[in-house]
Amino acid sequence: MKHIPAGPGDPALLVGLDEPDDAAIYRVSDDIALVQTVDFFTPIVDDPATWGAIAATNALSDVYAMGGTPRTALNLVAWPRDLDFSLLGAVLRGGQEACERAGVSIVGGHSIDDPEPKYGLAVTGLIHPDEVITKTGASPGAVLVLTKALGTGIISSAIKRSTASNESIEAAIATMTTLNQAACEAMRVVGVQAATDVTGFSLIGHLLQMLGRNLDAHLDAEAIPLLPGAVELARDGVIPGGSARNRSSQSPRVIAEGIDDALLSVLFDAQTSGGLLIAVSPDKAPDLVDRMASFTTDVAQIGTLGEGSGRVRLRGGSSDDDRSGDS
Repeated sequence: MKHIPAGPGDPALLVGLDEPDDAAIYRVSDDIALVQTVDFFTPIVDDPATWGAIAATNALSDVYAMGGTPRTALNLVAWPRDLDFSLLGAVLRGGQEACERAGVSIVGGHSIDDPEPKYGLAVTGLIHPDEVITKTGASPGAVLVLTKALGTGIISSAIKRSTASNESIEAAIATMTTLNQAACEAMRVVGVQAATDVTGFSLIGHLLQMLGRNLDAHLDAEAIPLLPGAVELARDGVIPGGSARNRSSQSPRVIAEGIDDALLSVLFDAQTSGGLLIAVSPDKAPDLVDRMASFTTDVAQIGTLGEGSGRVRLRGGSSDDDRSGDS
């Protein structure tokens, strides 16, 4: 989006291209603002309905990251004419099921003929203009909380190569089809400083966006929840192209001496339908984690923020890759 001009100013546009975030926010009244976002991608698992559910869950996530409530969605479909349309039906049913769980109505959509299948949603949500949670509102001393385990990109690549274990596949699908709805509700009740969802730019990349140029993050690598098998697969060279690009571009702002290299690869892994990364004041962090622990075993305090220059500083970092569920 950096190549798109921000356009003329509109006082009703609360979050737009001048300060990009997870979604756009447009005020329609003193009490109501729209939250708008869009996301779609190619298949990442073998089962079409599961792909549809993952794609829909992923698209809804940006609204939750802003503290909003998704209300309606439009299907976005690219499909080859020579591919069985019953498979497309399964994809759409999977997306519909995810939206039903979120209380979201699919109200239309658009499809095109394309040699490569793609599916996703354009989502509209609602939020009070004074309750918007952006990714850049954190202050020194804040505690960082992550709500889902990492490694979906690596495991998705292993699925394509037929090298992922059943345990890894099941864990990855379970996390990618879990809505960030309950996590969003918890952070709204507690009150947080900033939040974003962890997707294609990796945990490190999305954290760097939160930092700007005036904060440093101090991460405990051993506290970060990981999907089973993710580190082992990374050690075997299963690194998606997007994850490798993340590491190349983001590494100059990361200080990670003594960190296991395969573990570091997971921290740069491009995620699909990842969790929320939240900055919360230290006095509120225990309440936030306790509320989230009621619906997930993966929530974890992974570090803190301090004054700095926009760097991530990692400590710890054993090679143990079976940490899903630790908090």
